[in-house]
Amino acid sequence: MTEQDDSLSAIAGADAAAEEARARRGRYLPSEERRNQAIDAVIALAGQENPAEISTGDVARRMQLTQGALFRHFPSKDALWEAVMERVSGLLLARIARSAMQQETPLAKLRAMFMAHADFAGEYPGVPRMLFGEMQRAQDTPAKRIAKALLVRYAAHLQELLEQGKREGELPATLDAEAAALLFIGTLQGLVMQSFLVGDVQRIARYAPRVYAIYERGLQCS
Repeated sequence: MTEQDDSLSAIAGADAAAEEARARRGRYLPSEERRNQAIDAVIALAGQENPAEISTGDVARRMQLTQGALFRHFPSKDALWEAVMERVSGLLLARIARSAMQQETPLAKLRAMFMAHADFAGEYPGVPRMLFGEMQRAQDTPAKRIAKALLVRYAAHLQELLEQGKREGELPATLDAEAAALLFIGTLQGLVMQSFLVGDVQRIARYAPRVYAIYERGLQCS
């Protein structure tokens, strides 16, 4: 056996030992806890790199598991991504709903939702990256369908709130509520994407109040 063969054998042995150790550490966690851990791992990884390049191997390593152990909880990468999108959709909708419930008027609710969404994107930068990534995929995957459903539900809720503002005289009767709802989401998306492009996630929270103020003035002038 050559020196190179010895070196490769040593590396293979070390890898096998590491895999076995990871499996032992995670062997006794309940299935639901392990699934949640996998979802958390994907969200964390998406905050650091392009979600499209994350592999199940990356997720398993983050969890200190073997890929085989990961696949006992999710039969495929698509199944894992679907669970991740379900989680992030629920988290985002719950966050903005809580913020709106604390306000009285439609405009106050809109502002609170905008700020809550901006804070959420800064806290979980992997979430908007995953949403953007799924919407750009050519295939109609379960994860993409969840992302699309989130946007439709979000826009519908915003439109309802804007219509309420018109009925109560807080917004002009001539306001195009459907277009205003789309602009609300698009404004947030633009702010988030620009912050990612310059590599400054904290920029989202810093600019959100100023950006929203311009959006609200536009509503009042419609």
